[in-house]
Amino acid sequence: MRSNDFGDPLAQLEAAVEALAADDMKSMFGPQVLERTARLLRAQHLIAAQVTRSVREGELAQASQHDGAKTMQSWLRGHPRLSPSAAAQLVRNGRALEQLPAVEAAFAAGVVTADQVAVIAPVASVRAQAEAVGQGVDLAAVDQTLARIAATRPYRELSQVVHHYLARLDPDGTEPDPTEGRSLSIARNADGSRSFRGQLDAVGGEKLELWLESYVRADRPAGDTRTRAQQFGDALVQGVDVALAAGQAPILRTVKPHVAVMIKLDDLMDPATGPGAATTGLGTMLSAARARWLACDSTVSRVIMGPDGRILDHGRDQRIVPASLRRSVEVQDRHCIFAGCEAPAPWCDVHHVLEWHRDDGPTSLENSALLCERHHTQVHHGFSVVRGPDGRWCTYRPDGTEILIGQPLLI
Repeated sequence: MRSNDFGDPLAQLEAAVEALAADDMKSMFGPQVLERTARLLRAQHLIAAQVTRSVREGELAQASQHDGAKTMQSWLRGHPRLSPSAAAQLVRNGRALEQLPAVEAAFAAGVVTADQVAVIAPVASVRAQAEAVGQGVDLAAVDQTLARIAATRPYRELSQVVHHYLARLDPDGTEPDPTEGRSLSIARNADGSRSFRGQLDAVGGEKLELWLESYVRADRPAGDTRTRAQQFGDALVQGVDVALAAGQAPILRTVKPHVAVMIKLDDLMDPATGPGAATTGLGTMLSAARARWLACDSTVSRVIMGPDGRILDHGRDQRIVPASLRRSVEVQDRHCIFAGCEAPAPWCDVHHVLEWHRDDGPTSLENSALLCERHHTQVHHGFSVVRGPDGRWCTYRPDGTEILIGQPLLI
């Protein structure tokens, strides 16, 4: 809920934005629409500057720990639900602006965008700053020049200037660590499909291409009309299939990695397609037909659920969670249940809600919860997780206040 105190600048801002929704844009002429758009974009840049400033102050003050998050970056992912890349860039921009006062002032004035700050940010890295000082570069002049170019020149030109500056700063450079040039991001789409974006160093890229090419060449059926991209996509999945089936992948939390699919017995036996009838271990919805296809070459485990929803109970005869119980906990929780965290099941430990020694807690489904390493540690140092009567997990700070996600602030 927005504050009713209109002496609060944020309350005034929220009220102004809400009032904009009442504008009758259909009655506006083209120039009016363009002017409105330009002013809104400038306002967006002004707000982005303040968000960046706030994130940086939060990082310096370690504010994220109030909600059990290790860093501002993790808090930004879990609470405002930013994408990992957006959260990371916000933090990087905040750090860079501390070293670039002229760029910071232009950003705060709304004439430089957050994207432009992101392009400039590498100039403020510790390494680049040290190189500049060592070569007698006037850092204040560089800052002023970049601010002027960002405010007056096209985005691509700014990028070229920054690249040229960094290249001239270290023309020879050191032999790069190949791991620093490798990255891979996997985005999960609404239908469960994945989109990839990444970069590999020259040698790593060569290895990957040769590996994929070996599968492409080994599977060249007559009349193959697949594109090169489709062939590589099929080769990647085939290579992963071989590795998982051979048990060559490292152990994940006491069990070998595998695709887990949960489906009701009636849906599994019913010959109908049944869209959305099955769920994978990472939360992707599958049709019953696709689940039956997977079951043709799988180990099928039966999990019996009672009318109260309980799946399994191993009693108190063992402290370590057995693989069968872990699978049930993964079915139950799907990811880390700490408020604001959705670390996937393979990253998580199974936590005894009532501790084994102190509380005489059983090793059972009812007493188990998935927690990533970070939040498992937090729970053993003052934070707590409790399952409510509705089955929803609740997270509490050491002072007893609950961490609420996406709830309005009552001021």
